[in-house]
Amino acid sequence: MSDGELLARADAAAARAYAPYSSFQVGCAVLTRDGSVIEGVNVENAAYPLGVCAERTAFARAVAEGHRPGDFVAAAITASPCGGCRQWLKEMGVERVVFRNGDRVVTMTPDELLPESFGASDLR
Repeated sequence: MSDGELLARADAAAARAYAPYSSFQVGCAVLTRDGSVIEGVNVENAAYPLGVCAERTAFARAVAEGHRPGDFVAAAITASPCGGCRQWLKEMGVERVVFRNGDRVVTMTPDELLPESFGASDLR
């Protein structure tokens, strides 16, 4: 699957987001090594810290379906990932991240998105 096709899947997912407070709908589509695509959306809550980002819902769903860190080739996101999600992208071992930043489509590695980051293996 091309990065453009994956981003189109993220766009379609974004339409299903639950964002009644910000009206900022975000979608994420994650491509696994076995060719599966797992989608996630942001879900807001009136108690703002309790909302979740699209990337986190996609990876939580992937883990619930049996995937583990290192199983992910790419993640496409309809917006630039927040700092917390950049850590998730790093920890899940995604090879590349494709996202929209304004009118541009950007492709970066998790290390480029979050320099000098750490993962579970660094804590041992």
